[in-house]
Amino acid sequence: MTPKDVLAFAKENNARVVDIRFMDFPGTWQHCSFPIGELDESSFENGFGFDGSSIRGWQSIDASDMLVIPDAKTAKMDPFFKHPTLVLIGNIADPITKEPYSRDPRHIATKAEAYLKSTGIGDTCFIGPEPEFFIFDDIRYESSQHSSFYRIDSKEATWNTGKDEGPNLGYKPRPKEGYFPLPPMDKFQDLRSEMMLTLEDIGIAMECQHHEVATAGQAEIDMRFKPLLEMGDQLVWFKYVLKNVAYRNGHTVTFMPKPLFGDNGSGMHIHASFWKDGKPLFAGNLYAGLSQEALWAIGGIMKHARALCAFTNPTTNSYKRLVPGFEAPINIAYSGRNRSAAIRIPIGVDSPKAKRIEFRTPDPSSNGYLAFSAIMMAMIDGIQNKMDPGDPMDKNIYDLPPEELANIPSAPGSLEEALNALKEDHAFLLKGDVFTEDVISKWIEYKMEKEVTEVRRRPHPHEFQLYYDI
Repeated sequence: MTPKDVLAFAKENNARVVDIRFMDFPGTWQHCSFPIGELDESSFENGFGFDGSSIRGWQSIDASDMLVIPDAKTAKMDPFFKHPTLVLIGNIADPITKEPYSRDPRHIATKAEAYLKSTGIGDTCFIGPEPEFFIFDDIRYESSQHSSFYRIDSKEATWNTGKDEGPNLGYKPRPKEGYFPLPPMDKFQDLRSEMMLTLEDIGIAMECQHHEVATAGQAEIDMRFKPLLEMGDQLVWFKYVLKNVAYRNGHTVTFMPKPLFGDNGSGMHIHASFWKDGKPLFAGNLYAGLSQEALWAIGGIMKHARALCAFTNPTTNSYKRLVPGFEAPINIAYSGRNRSAAIRIPIGVDSPKAKRIEFRTPDPSSNGYLAFSAIMMAMIDGIQNKMDPGDPMDKNIYDLPPEELANIPSAPGSLEEALNALKEDHAFLLKGDVFTEDVISKWIEYKMEKEVTEVRRRPHPHEFQLYYDI
Protein backbone atom coordinates (compact mmCIF):
# COMPACT_ATOMS: atom_id res chain seq x y z
CA MET A 1 0.00 0.00 0.00
CA THR A 2 0.96 3.62 -0.51
CA PRO A 3 0.06 6.30 2.07
CA LYS A 4 -2.87 7.27 -0.13
CA ASP A 5 -3.99 3.63 -0.24
CA VAL A 6 -3.80 3.43 3.55
CA LEU A 7 -6.06 6.45 3.97
CA ALA A 8 -8.56 4.92 1.54
CA PHE A 9 -8.33 1.58 3.38
CA ALA A 10 -9.03 3.34 6.68
CA LYS A 11 -12.06 5.10 5.23
CA GLU A 12 -13.37 1.89 3.65
CA ASN A 13 -13.20 0.16 7.05
CA ASN A 14 -14.68 3.13 8.94
CA ALA A 15 -11.56 3.43 11.09
CA ARG A 16 -11.89 5.98 13.86
CA VAL A 17 -8.54 5.35 15.51
CA VAL A 18 -5.03 4.75 14.21
CA ASP A 19 -2.72 2.63 16.40
CA ILE A 20 1.03 2.92 15.74
CA ARG A 21 3.09 -0.05 16.95
CA PHE A 22 6.79 -0.80 17.24
CA MET A 23 9.06 -3.39 18.84
CA ASP A 24 11.16 -2.45 21.85
CA PHE A 25 14.71 -3.72 22.27
CA PRO A 26 14.00 -6.92 24.27
CA GLY A 27 11.10 -7.89 22.01
CA THR A 28 7.73 -6.58 23.28
CA TRP A 29 5.27 -4.78 21.01
CA GLN A 30 4.46 -1.21 22.12
CA HIS A 31 1.72 1.09 20.84
CA CYS A 32 0.16 4.54 20.92
CA SER A 33 -3.26 5.54 19.51
CA PHE A 34 -4.48 8.71 17.77
CA PRO A 35 -7.79 9.85 16.30
CA ILE A 36 -7.84 8.85 12.64
CA GLY A 37 -7.91 12.54 11.70
CA GLU A 38 -4.31 12.85 12.91
CA LEU A 39 -3.16 10.56 10.11
CA ASP A 40 -2.46 12.06 6.70
CA GLU A 41 0.04 11.46 3.92
CA SER A 42 2.68 13.59 5.67
CA SER A 43 2.53 11.25 8.71
CA PHE A 44 4.39 8.63 6.67
CA GLU A 45 7.35 11.03 6.43
CA ASN A 46 7.14 13.06 9.64
CA GLY A 47 5.96 10.36 12.02
CA PHE A 48 4.75 10.74 15.59
CA GLY A 49 6.86 11.80 18.57
CA PHE A 50 7.34 9.78 21.77
CA ASP A 51 9.62 9.44 24.80
CA GLY A 52 12.45 7.05 23.92
CA SER A 53 13.86 7.10 27.45
CA SER A 54 10.79 5.20 28.69
CA ILE A 55 11.44 2.28 26.31
CA ARG A 56 13.64 -0.53 27.64
CA GLY A 57 17.21 -0.45 26.38
CA TRP A 58 16.85 2.75 24.35
CA GLN A 59 17.57 6.43 24.98
CA SER A 60 18.85 8.31 28.02
CA ILE A 61 16.58 11.00 29.47
CA ASP A 62 18.74 13.83 28.08
CA ALA A 63 18.13 12.58 24.51
CA SER A 64 14.69 11.06 24.90
CA ASP A 65 12.72 12.51 21.97
CA MET A 66 12.22 10.05 19.12
CA LEU A 67 9.93 9.49 16.17
CA VAL A 68 7.93 6.46 15.11
CA ILE A 69 7.26 6.63 11.37
CA PRO A 70 4.48 4.33 10.14
CA ASP A 71 5.17 1.94 7.26
CA ALA A 72 2.25 2.06 4.82
CA LYS A 73 2.83 -1.54 3.70
CA THR A 74 1.89 -2.84 7.17
CA ALA A 75 -1.70 -1.56 7.38
CA LYS A 76 -4.25 -3.89 9.00
CA MET A 77 -7.46 -3.50 10.97
CA ASP A 78 -7.24 -4.58 14.60
CA PRO A 79 -9.54 -7.58 15.28
CA PHE A 80 -10.03 -6.89 19.03
CA PHE A 81 -10.53 -3.19 19.77
CA LYS A 82 -14.06 -1.92 20.42
CA HIS A 83 -13.69 1.04 18.07
CA PRO A 84 -12.60 0.37 14.45
CA THR A 85 -8.84 0.80 14.57
CA LEU A 86 -6.27 0.94 11.81
CA VAL A 87 -2.91 -0.54 12.85
CA LEU A 88 0.41 0.52 11.32
CA ILE A 89 3.83 -0.82 12.28
CA GLY A 90 6.38 1.97 12.60
CA ASN A 91 10.11 2.45 12.19
CA ILE A 92 12.04 4.46 14.79
CA ALA A 93 13.99 7.57 13.78
CA ASP A 94 15.88 10.52 15.22
CA PRO A 95 13.57 13.58 15.34
CA ILE A 96 16.27 15.94 14.09
CA THR A 97 18.13 14.00 11.39
CA LYS A 98 15.31 11.53 10.55
CA GLU A 99 18.02 8.85 10.48
CA PRO A 100 16.80 5.34 11.40
CA TYR A 101 17.54 4.34 14.99
CA SER A 102 20.26 1.70 15.25
CA ARG A 103 18.61 -0.12 18.18
CA ASP A 104 15.25 -0.46 16.43
CA PRO A 105 14.91 -4.24 15.88
CA ARG A 106 12.83 -3.74 12.74
CA HIS A 107 15.52 -1.49 11.26
CA ILE A 108 18.09 -4.24 11.89
CA ALA A 109 15.91 -6.69 9.95
CA THR A 110 15.56 -4.16 7.13
CA LYS A 111 19.33 -3.79 6.94
CA ALA A 112 19.75 -7.58 7.01
CA GLU A 113 17.58 -7.97 3.90
CA ALA A 114 19.50 -5.19 2.15
CA TYR A 115 22.82 -6.79 3.04
CA LEU A 116 21.79 -10.15 1.57
CA LYS A 117 21.04 -8.42 -1.74
CA SER A 118 24.33 -6.52 -1.65
CA THR A 119 26.34 -9.75 -1.35
CA GLY A 120 24.98 -11.11 -4.63
CA ILE A 121 24.34 -14.45 -2.91
CA GLY A 122 20.58 -14.03 -3.06
CA ASP A 123 17.82 -11.48 -2.91
CA THR A 124 15.37 -13.13 -0.48
CA CYS A 125 15.70 -15.01 2.78
CA PHE A 126 12.52 -16.96 3.44
CA ILE A 127 11.75 -17.67 7.10
CA GLY A 128 9.21 -20.12 8.47
CA PRO A 129 9.04 -20.28 12.30
CA GLU A 130 7.12 -22.89 14.28
CA PRO A 131 6.24 -21.15 17.57
CA GLU A 132 5.08 -23.42 20.40
CA PHE A 133 3.20 -22.08 23.41
CA PHE A 134 1.06 -23.04 26.39
CA ILE A 135 -2.62 -22.28 27.01
CA PHE A 136 -3.26 -22.09 30.75
CA ASP A 137 -6.41 -21.40 32.77
CA ASP A 138 -4.71 -19.71 35.71
CA ILE A 139 -1.27 -18.29 36.45
CA ARG A 140 -0.14 -16.75 39.73
CA TYR A 141 3.39 -15.70 40.66
CA GLU A 142 5.30 -13.46 43.04
CA SER A 143 8.92 -12.44 43.45
CA SER A 144 9.53 -10.20 46.46
CA GLN A 145 12.03 -9.82 49.29
CA HIS A 146 10.39 -12.48 51.44
CA SER A 147 8.39 -14.60 49.03
CA SER A 148 8.78 -16.27 45.68
CA PHE A 149 6.44 -18.71 44.00
CA TYR A 150 4.53 -19.56 40.85
CA ARG A 151 1.42 -21.66 40.42
CA ILE A 152 0.05 -22.76 37.06
CA ASP A 153 -3.22 -24.51 36.42
CA SER A 154 -4.94 -25.99 33.40
CA LYS A 155 -8.11 -28.02 33.08
CA GLU A 156 -6.26 -30.55 30.94
CA ALA A 157 -3.17 -30.82 33.14
CA THR A 158 -2.14 -34.28 34.24
CA TRP A 159 -1.81 -33.12 37.87
CA ASN A 160 -5.60 -32.54 37.96
CA THR A 161 -6.64 -36.16 37.44
CA GLY A 162 -7.52 -36.36 41.15
CA LYS A 163 -9.10 -32.92 41.49
CA ASP A 164 -12.78 -32.59 42.46
CA GLU A 165 -14.06 -30.72 39.43
CA GLY A 166 -17.70 -31.53 40.08
CA PRO A 167 -17.41 -33.89 38.18
CA ASN A 168 -13.89 -34.64 36.96
CA LEU A 169 -14.36 -36.18 33.50
CA GLY A 170 -10.75 -37.22 33.00
CA TYR A 171 -9.15 -37.05 29.55
CA LYS A 172 -6.00 -35.20 30.62
CA PRO A 173 -2.80 -35.81 28.60
CA ARG A 174 -0.04 -37.54 30.53
CA PRO A 175 3.43 -35.93 30.43
CA LYS A 176 4.98 -36.14 26.96
CA GLU A 177 1.79 -37.75 25.53
CA GLY A 178 0.05 -34.64 24.26
CA TYR A 179 1.04 -34.89 20.59
CA PHE A 180 -2.00 -35.00 18.27
CA PRO A 181 -4.75 -36.38 20.57
CA LEU A 182 -8.37 -35.85 19.51
CA PRO A 183 -10.98 -34.23 21.78
CA PRO A 184 -12.02 -34.79 24.51
CA MET A 185 -8.34 -35.31 25.44
CA ASP A 186 -7.52 -32.20 23.41
CA LYS A 187 -9.48 -29.42 25.13
CA PHE A 188 -8.37 -26.55 22.90
CA GLN A 189 -9.19 -27.52 19.32
CA ASP A 190 -11.79 -24.78 18.89
CA LEU A 191 -9.64 -22.16 20.64
CA ARG A 192 -6.63 -22.89 18.42
CA SER A 193 -8.84 -22.77 15.33
CA GLU A 194 -10.17 -19.39 16.45
CA MET A 195 -6.60 -18.18 16.78
CA MET A 196 -5.63 -19.55 13.37
CA LEU A 197 -8.69 -18.13 11.62
CA THR A 198 -8.30 -14.72 13.27
CA LEU A 199 -4.78 -14.58 11.87
CA GLU A 200 -6.13 -15.52 8.44
CA ASP A 201 -8.78 -12.78 8.75
CA ILE A 202 -6.05 -10.14 9.05
CA GLY A 203 -4.19 -11.48 6.02
CA ILE A 204 -1.62 -13.87 7.51
CA ALA A 205 -1.38 -17.15 5.59
CA MET A 206 -1.56 -20.16 7.91
CA GLU A 207 -0.48 -23.78 7.55
CA CYS A 208 -1.77 -25.79 10.52
CA GLN A 209 -2.56 -25.95 14.21
CA HIS A 210 -2.30 -28.84 16.67
CA HIS A 211 -1.75 -29.91 20.26
CA GLU A 212 1.89 -30.32 21.20
CA VAL A 213 3.71 -32.91 23.30
CA ALA A 214 3.34 -31.50 26.82
CA THR A 215 0.35 -31.72 29.10
CA ALA A 216 -1.58 -28.63 30.25
CA GLY A 217 -2.40 -27.21 26.84
CA GLN A 218 0.86 -27.02 24.91
CA ALA A 219 0.15 -26.10 21.29
CA GLU A 220 1.66 -25.12 17.96
CA ILE A 221 0.26 -22.96 15.17
CA ASP A 222 2.32 -22.49 12.02
CA MET A 223 2.43 -19.63 9.54
CA ARG A 224 3.35 -20.02 5.88
CA PHE A 225 6.92 -18.91 5.17
CA LYS A 226 7.59 -15.30 4.19
CA PRO A 227 10.58 -13.01 3.57
CA LEU A 228 12.52 -12.13 6.71
CA LEU A 229 11.15 -8.66 7.49
CA GLU A 230 7.58 -9.64 6.68
CA MET A 231 7.86 -12.67 8.95
CA GLY A 232 9.22 -10.46 11.72
CA ASP A 233 6.07 -8.34 11.39
CA GLN A 234 3.87 -11.43 11.30
CA LEU A 235 5.42 -12.92 14.43
CA VAL A 236 4.49 -9.90 16.54
CA TRP A 237 0.94 -10.06 15.16
CA PHE A 238 0.94 -13.80 15.89
CA LYS A 239 1.76 -13.35 19.57
CA TYR A 240 -0.68 -10.47 19.90
CA VAL A 241 -3.57 -12.40 18.33
CA LEU A 242 -2.98 -15.59 20.32
CA LYS A 243 -2.83 -13.75 23.65
CA ASN A 244 -5.98 -11.77 22.93
CA VAL A 245 -8.02 -14.70 21.61
CA ALA A 246 -7.05 -16.67 24.72
CA TYR A 247 -7.85 -13.73 27.00
CA ARG A 248 -11.33 -13.15 25.63
CA ASN A 249 -12.07 -16.84 26.13
CA GLY A 250 -10.92 -16.90 29.74
CA HIS A 251 -7.48 -18.42 29.13
CA THR A 252 -3.91 -17.15 29.08
CA VAL A 253 -1.11 -17.88 26.59
CA THR A 254 2.60 -17.89 27.37
CA PHE A 255 5.59 -18.13 25.04
CA MET A 256 7.87 -18.75 28.01
CA PRO A 257 10.15 -21.60 26.87
CA LYS A 258 9.98 -23.75 30.02
CA PRO A 259 7.00 -23.04 32.30
CA LEU A 260 6.57 -26.69 33.42
CA PHE A 261 9.06 -28.91 35.20
CA GLY A 262 9.30 -32.48 33.93
CA ASP A 263 7.58 -32.00 30.57
CA ASN A 264 8.49 -30.59 27.18
CA GLY A 265 9.32 -26.92 26.81
CA SER A 266 8.28 -24.66 23.95
CA GLY A 267 10.65 -24.23 21.05
CA MET A 268 10.45 -22.25 17.83
CA HIS A 269 12.10 -24.25 15.07
CA ILE A 270 13.09 -21.84 12.30
CA HIS A 271 13.09 -22.93 8.64
CA ALA A 272 15.25 -20.81 6.36
CA SER A 273 16.28 -20.70 2.71
CA PHE A 274 17.85 -18.28 0.21
CA TRP A 275 16.37 -17.44 -3.18
CA LYS A 276 17.62 -15.37 -6.11
CA ASP A 277 15.66 -14.09 -9.10
CA GLY A 278 12.69 -16.22 -8.08
CA LYS A 279 14.72 -19.44 -7.89
CA PRO A 280 15.56 -21.46 -4.75
CA LEU A 281 19.28 -21.76 -3.97
CA PHE A 282 19.22 -24.57 -1.42
CA ALA A 283 18.09 -27.44 -3.69
CA GLY A 284 20.83 -29.60 -5.19
CA ASN A 285 22.25 -33.10 -5.52
CA LEU A 286 24.34 -33.28 -2.35
CA TYR A 287 23.40 -34.66 1.08
CA ALA A 288 19.59 -34.78 1.64
CA GLY A 289 19.04 -33.02 -1.70
CA LEU A 290 20.87 -29.87 -0.66
CA SER A 291 23.07 -27.57 -2.71
CA GLN A 292 26.65 -26.68 -1.81
CA GLU A 293 25.44 -23.21 -0.74
CA ALA A 294 22.97 -24.81 1.68
CA LEU A 295 25.70 -26.95 3.25
CA TRP A 296 27.94 -23.91 3.64
CA ALA A 297 25.00 -22.05 5.23
CA ILE A 298 24.66 -24.92 7.71
CA GLY A 299 28.38 -24.60 8.40
CA GLY A 300 27.84 -20.93 9.22
CA ILE A 301 25.06 -21.68 11.70
CA MET A 302 27.15 -24.41 13.32
CA LYS A 303 30.20 -22.16 13.67
CA HIS A 304 28.23 -19.31 15.23
CA ALA A 305 25.53 -21.33 17.03
CA ARG A 306 26.65 -20.48 20.55
CA ALA A 307 26.66 -16.75 19.79
CA LEU A 308 23.34 -17.01 17.94
CA CYS A 309 21.73 -18.37 21.10
CA ALA A 310 22.09 -14.92 22.69
CA PHE A 311 19.36 -13.82 20.24
CA THR A 312 17.50 -17.07 19.50
CA ASN A 313 17.28 -18.18 23.15
CA PRO A 314 17.48 -14.84 24.94
CA THR A 315 16.06 -15.56 28.41
CA THR A 316 17.37 -17.28 31.51
CA ASN A 317 14.35 -19.58 31.23
CA SER A 318 15.46 -20.61 27.71
CA TYR A 319 18.20 -22.72 29.26
CA LYS A 320 15.76 -24.69 31.41
CA ARG A 321 14.68 -26.12 28.03
CA LEU A 322 18.18 -26.51 26.58
CA VAL A 323 19.24 -29.32 28.91
CA PRO A 324 21.42 -32.29 27.82
CA GLY A 325 19.57 -35.57 27.43
CA PHE A 326 16.08 -34.11 27.16
CA GLU A 327 13.89 -33.12 24.22
CA ALA A 328 15.60 -29.91 23.14
CA PRO A 329 18.18 -30.11 20.31
CA ILE A 330 21.30 -28.74 21.98
CA ASN A 331 23.81 -30.75 19.92
CA ILE A 332 25.41 -28.63 17.19
CA ALA A 333 25.16 -31.14 14.36
CA TYR A 334 23.07 -31.52 11.21
CA SER A 335 21.04 -34.35 9.76
CA GLY A 336 18.13 -35.30 7.57
CA ARG A 337 15.11 -36.45 9.61
CA ASN A 338 17.10 -36.64 12.87
CA ARG A 339 15.34 -34.42 15.42
CA SER A 340 18.09 -34.81 18.00
CA ALA A 341 20.36 -32.59 15.87
CA ALA A 342 20.24 -28.80 16.15
CA ILE A 343 19.95 -28.49 12.36
CA ARG A 344 17.58 -30.75 10.44
CA ILE A 345 16.91 -31.01 6.71
CA PRO A 346 13.22 -31.82 6.29
CA ILE A 347 12.86 -34.97 4.21
CA GLY A 348 9.97 -35.86 1.91
CA VAL A 349 9.84 -32.52 0.12
CA ASP A 350 10.47 -33.17 -3.57
CA SER A 351 9.94 -29.63 -4.82
CA PRO A 352 13.14 -27.53 -5.02
CA LYS A 353 11.06 -24.63 -3.73
CA ALA A 354 10.50 -26.46 -0.44
CA LYS A 355 14.16 -27.32 0.15
CA ARG A 356 15.32 -25.60 3.31
CA ILE A 357 17.21 -26.02 6.53
CA GLU A 358 15.61 -26.09 9.97
CA PHE A 359 17.40 -24.65 13.01
CA ARG A 360 15.74 -26.34 15.98
CA THR A 361 17.47 -24.73 18.97
CA PRO A 362 15.59 -21.36 19.04
CA ASP A 363 12.57 -20.67 21.23
CA PRO A 364 9.59 -18.28 21.01
CA SER A 365 10.83 -15.88 23.69
CA SER A 366 13.10 -14.41 21.01
CA ASN A 367 12.69 -11.07 19.26
CA GLY A 368 11.98 -12.31 15.74
CA TYR A 369 13.56 -9.36 13.96
CA LEU A 370 16.86 -9.94 15.77
CA ALA A 371 16.81 -13.76 15.79
CA PHE A 372 15.96 -14.10 12.08
CA SER A 373 18.56 -11.48 11.14
CA ALA A 374 21.30 -13.13 13.20
CA ILE A 375 20.59 -16.57 11.70
CA MET A 376 20.65 -15.13 8.19
CA MET A 377 23.96 -13.37 8.85
CA ALA A 378 25.49 -16.66 10.04
CA MET A 379 24.25 -18.39 6.87
CA ILE A 380 25.77 -15.66 4.69
CA ASP A 381 29.05 -15.92 6.57
CA GLY A 382 29.07 -19.67 6.01
CA ILE A 383 28.57 -19.25 2.26
CA GLN A 384 31.09 -16.43 1.92
CA ASN A 385 33.77 -18.43 3.72
CA LYS A 386 32.73 -21.84 2.34
CA MET A 387 32.37 -23.33 5.81
CA ASP A 388 32.30 -27.12 5.66
CA PRO A 389 29.78 -28.47 8.19
CA GLY A 390 31.53 -31.84 8.30
CA ASP A 391 29.72 -35.15 8.16
CA PRO A 392 26.03 -35.37 9.04
CA MET A 393 24.89 -37.07 12.23
CA ASP A 394 22.36 -39.66 11.15
CA LYS A 395 21.93 -41.48 14.44
CA ASN A 396 20.25 -40.64 17.73
CA ILE A 397 22.67 -38.32 19.46
CA TYR A 398 21.03 -38.98 22.83
CA ASP A 399 22.09 -42.64 22.60
CA LEU A 400 25.76 -41.98 21.78
CA PRO A 401 28.42 -43.24 24.20
CA PRO A 402 30.01 -40.45 26.28
CA GLU A 403 33.32 -40.57 24.42
CA GLU A 404 31.59 -39.98 21.08
CA LEU A 405 29.18 -37.37 22.45
CA ALA A 406 32.14 -35.39 23.82
CA ASN A 407 33.21 -34.61 20.24
CA ILE A 408 29.91 -32.90 19.38
CA PRO A 409 29.71 -29.22 20.39
CA SER A 410 26.60 -28.12 22.24
CA ALA A 411 24.53 -25.04 22.82
CA PRO A 412 25.36 -22.84 25.83
CA GLY A 413 24.15 -24.03 29.21
CA SER A 414 22.99 -20.59 30.37
CA LEU A 415 22.12 -17.14 29.08
CA GLU A 416 25.37 -15.85 30.55
CA GLU A 417 27.34 -18.39 28.50
CA ALA A 418 25.45 -17.35 25.36
CA LEU A 419 26.14 -13.65 26.00
CA ASN A 420 29.83 -14.38 26.55
CA ALA A 421 29.88 -16.31 23.27
CA LEU A 422 28.28 -13.34 21.52
CA LYS A 423 30.86 -11.01 23.04
CA GLU A 424 33.66 -13.14 21.58
CA ASP A 425 31.99 -13.97 18.25
CA HIS A 426 29.99 -11.18 16.60
CA ALA A 427 32.13 -9.89 13.72
CA PHE A 428 29.87 -11.75 11.28
CA LEU A 429 26.90 -9.72 12.55
CA LEU A 430 28.62 -6.38 11.89
CA LYS A 431 28.91 -6.90 8.14
CA GLY A 432 26.91 -4.39 6.15
CA ASP A 433 26.31 -2.45 9.38
CA VAL A 434 23.38 -4.81 10.04
CA PHE A 435 24.13 -5.10 13.73
CA THR A 436 26.40 -2.48 15.26
CA GLU A 437 28.89 -2.61 18.13
CA ASP A 438 26.46 -0.41 20.06
CA VAL A 439 23.60 -2.89 19.53
CA ILE A 440 25.74 -5.87 20.53
CA SER A 441 27.18 -4.21 23.64
CA LYS A 442 23.80 -2.83 24.72
CA TRP A 443 22.13 -6.22 24.26
CA ILE A 444 24.79 -7.92 26.39
CA GLU A 445 24.68 -5.16 29.02
CA TYR A 446 20.87 -5.15 29.22
CA LYS A 447 20.54 -8.92 29.43
CA MET A 448 23.28 -9.25 32.06
CA GLU A 449 22.02 -6.41 34.24
CA LYS A 450 18.24 -6.87 33.97
CA GLU A 451 17.97 -10.64 33.68
CA VAL A 452 21.06 -12.73 34.45
CA THR A 453 22.11 -10.76 37.53
CA GLU A 454 18.56 -10.30 38.82
CA VAL A 455 17.86 -14.05 38.64
CA ARG A 456 21.24 -14.94 40.10
CA ARG A 457 20.73 -12.65 43.14
CA ARG A 458 17.48 -14.23 44.25
CA PRO A 459 16.94 -17.41 46.27
CA HIS A 460 15.21 -20.10 44.21
CA PRO A 461 12.19 -21.86 45.78
CA HIS A 462 13.79 -25.24 45.19
CA GLU A 463 16.79 -24.17 47.27
CA PHE A 464 14.52 -24.25 50.34
CA GLN A 465 13.65 -27.85 49.45
CA LEU A 466 17.34 -28.66 49.23
CA TYR A 467 18.99 -26.59 51.93
CA TYR A 468 16.60 -25.18 54.55
CA ASP A 469 17.43 -27.84 57.15
CA ILE A 470 21.19 -27.77 56.62
